Amino acid sequence: MDFNFILLFLNSIFLEGDGGGIFGFLGGGSGRGALGSDDPLVKGLILSAFAVAGFGILLNLFNAAVRKKMVDQTKLKRIMKETRSWQKERMTAMRSKDQAKITELNKKSSYMNKMSMEMMQMNMRPMMITFVPLILIFYLVLPVLFTHIVALSPVSLDIIPGDFFHLTCTAAQAAEPDNVCAQKENGLYLWAWYFLSSIAFSGLIMKLTKTSMDLS
Repeated sequence: MDFNFILLFLNSIFLEGDGGGIFGFLGGGSGRGALGSDDPLVKGLILSAFAVAGFGILLNLFNAAVRKKMVDQTKLKRIMKETRSWQKERMTAMRSKDQAKITELNKKSSYMNKMSMEMMQMNMRPMMITFVPLILIFYLVLPVLFTHIVALSPVSLDIIPGDFFHLTCTAAQAAEPDNVCAQKENGLYLWAWYFLSSIAFSGLIMKLTKTSMDLS
């Protein structure tokens, strides 16, 4: 999974609910999600669902193009293979309590740490380019185009315990007439559908563009 969408997800978990949100204009006291419009430009759940998924695909393609341009994929995979091989050998030696092997492998620790840092920097560079436009589109463009609830799920997707955040509308929210979830039990919030659709296509896009982190 791409780092951009992890960050988008972490920035989004506070966007719906009754709290104040991350920034002053996010969140609301009447149970209205921060993302979405009462009078969106794109009408209808079906059209909205496909359009939001389309945005997710386009932004994944944009991210993959930037990553392909800025990151030496051959070098990155070589470093990944080398560091993972060393970590695997070290773990095996520690489990078998082979002190001689551990000592030998520890001599390469500084080199491996340097390689890990270089790998992190290679992954961070494209994110510095793509993060700002992704956030601007996510916060400023999508909420104007789409309603608060853009898709319906046959079952609840709130699999994470507690009331920290919800992917789908609860029965209690659906029973409130002034809530964005009114009459839409298990409706998916705009940010949730965007996140899920992006995740669904990100792996395929990364494989097609040869920007995947998979070593195979």
